Amino acid sequence: MFSNSTRVEIQFGDCDPAGIVYYPNYFRFFDNATAALLSAAFAMHKRNWLAHYGIAGIPMVDTGARFLVPSRFGDVVEINSEITELGRSSFGVKHRLLRDGQLAIEAHEKRVWVVAGEDGSIRSAPLPDAVRKLLGAA
Repeated sequence: MFSNSTRVEIQFGDCDPAGIVYYPNYFRFFDNATAALLSAAFAMHKRNWLAHYGIAGIPMVDTGARFLVPSRFGDVVEINSEITELGRSSFGVKHRLLRDGQLAIEAHEKRVWVVAGEDGSIRSAPLPDAVRKLLGAA
């Protein structure tokens, strides 16, 4: 399935008093990596693919991570992200964060393709065939 890599330089503000990345910030990195993954698959920026496909977003409904090696201010890490499954209206993503080529974190997330109702609510919608094709590409 489709995959993409992004690089992140760890900033001072990403770190806790111990000098390592404060763990919730990794989930911010992974959120950005998922947006970059879809932007690469769709060949357009997130603001454009949201409008192009007429969706309200791709909220996360499940996530988790296994932390193996800490990262510190100034480190440059690589996040390898891959689509792992395509459901009716959801998709799975696996992230592997590498520091100096060493696996530092394995994470997963499940996202749902949602549209906005006229009343402002959101509801899941089936993944369009064109999206399935792009995300399922090797």
